[in-house]
Amino acid sequence: MFRRSSPWTTLLASALLLAGCSRSSTSPSAGSDTAETRPLQVLRLGNGAEPQDLDPQAVTGVPEHRIIMGLFEGLATEDPKDLHPVPGLAESWEISPDGRTYTFHLRANLRWSDGSPLTADDFVQSYKRMLTPVFAAEYAYVIYNYVVGADEYYHGKLTDFSQVGVKAPDDRTLRVTLKNPTPFLLKLIACHNAWDVVPVKVIARYGRLDQRGSDWTRAGNLVCNGPYLLKEWRLGQKIVLARNPYYWDAAHVKLDEIEFYPIEDPPTEERMFRTGQLDATMDLPQDKIDVYRREHPDELHIEPYLGLYYYRCNVSRPPLNDKRVRKALALAIDRESLIKDVVRGNELPAYAVSYPGTAGYVPRAHLMGGVPEARELLAEAGYPGGRGFPTLELLFNTSQNHRQIAETIQQMWRKNLGIDIQLRNEEWKVYLDSQHTHNFQLERSGWIADYVDPHVFLEIWETGNGNNDTLWSNAGYDRLLHAALAAKDEHERYEIYQKMDAILVDECPIIPIYDYTRIYALNPKVKGWWPTLIDDHPWKYVYLDN
Repeated sequence: MFRRSSPWTTLLASALLLAGCSRSSTSPSAGSDTAETRPLQVLRLGNGAEPQDLDPQAVTGVPEHRIIMGLFEGLATEDPKDLHPVPGLAESWEISPDGRTYTFHLRANLRWSDGSPLTADDFVQSYKRMLTPVFAAEYAYVIYNYVVGADEYYHGKLTDFSQVGVKAPDDRTLRVTLKNPTPFLLKLIACHNAWDVVPVKVIARYGRLDQRGSDWTRAGNLVCNGPYLLKEWRLGQKIVLARNPYYWDAAHVKLDEIEFYPIEDPPTEERMFRTGQLDATMDLPQDKIDVYRREHPDELHIEPYLGLYYYRCNVSRPPLNDKRVRKALALAIDRESLIKDVVRGNELPAYAVSYPGTAGYVPRAHLMGGVPEARELLAEAGYPGGRGFPTLELLFNTSQNHRQIAETIQQMWRKNLGIDIQLRNEEWKVYLDSQHTHNFQLERSGWIADYVDPHVFLEIWETGNGNNDTLWSNAGYDRLLHAALAAKDEHERYEIYQKMDAILVDECPIIPIYDYTRIYALNPKVKGWWPTLIDDHPWKYVYLDN
């Protein structure tokens, strides 16, 4: 998933500070038949950016995912402490001896949030929508890379969806047939919203099934199946989720409401946390990390985070169509000083694409060399000392933190290579549009793992992948990816990944900068919130110790 950010106006921030004080303090005790009241359990979160949408099959970002986790649930869901797959809408499943067929058994009497029945056929219709070519879901590959017939259906080679390996023999049984054994499939289903079920019949009331951005995801229209439902969506202000009485495990949901605030400016977000308007931030300003270390260590969280901060190259645009230029840019960045002096969150300098240690995999290939080698490569590409090099533009989504990093790297490239880079920032939704329409030369980006397996860092660079917005293509790389999916065991699969990482280091379609840590502030009264490698916190387990 992509990393986000963008700032707010002072007027809007002030309005939020006032709005945060107007909430009722008590509510009927959930699940109680008495007239007793208790403090209202409302969790208030900084969420980085205004969501692009709340359609699980159309979004790609972290801000959207955090909200969708409360609204929708899949066949499996995540354990709150280590995110291993546990039963969700499916109470159990069986895997065939050859590892290629998964049979899921749904819970009895599942309901949508409008009270209507949820059946196995809803999953079939949902996956059909996800794989519809016109819908062009960026995450369609999360299904079509694995399921029999799904790739052919998505690419228009197959028009009969009944030939795709997703069947509903009855209302409570879903059978998924895979092309190859996929040992991480349950992890993928548990945490990736591409595998969620959506209310196809409801979506059809508001337009075509393959239409994006219709009104079905608005408050009052959105029908879901998770622990929460969409109570309110005030654009630019907040999104409120409230308990879903039809959720199968409603009796164990602890929070009454969750409020998500699209605060795209880390200093504003931090002030709201400090004044009690938020229980958790999405980020911390880089210049506040040491302050929290000294003065608020019980509120500061710096945790491992399975993600890569990088710059994306549009390889269709000169001079970035020359891999020597791309590699020169990569080698001319002093990652250690950037992390020590600017980022300040114990991040690790990244010299390869894969996050080292993911499920035991460590890439052997990494960027070799420094400024002398970078200058030599730039000279070989026809720009000795930077002479004649055109001014490049670096796009980033609006954020003080991203700007500070961009300005530091801009200075490094000017000093080390003699080239000029212009900076351009855009609000989150506009930035995403520029990314997907390739309206950029260089672009700040981040990739947060969707599940804990090295495959997640390598699959997106396949030719035509919905998240490969570099326009880079390498036939040998594509062949290796499919060979990895068909590998007979983990050792063989990991050795194929080593070759793929080596190609990415050599070609540099992206410039790895650092491996993330998760840096945020959290009120100690928030309980049921454990550090996890991909920062998922299943909301039904979270509560406030008042």
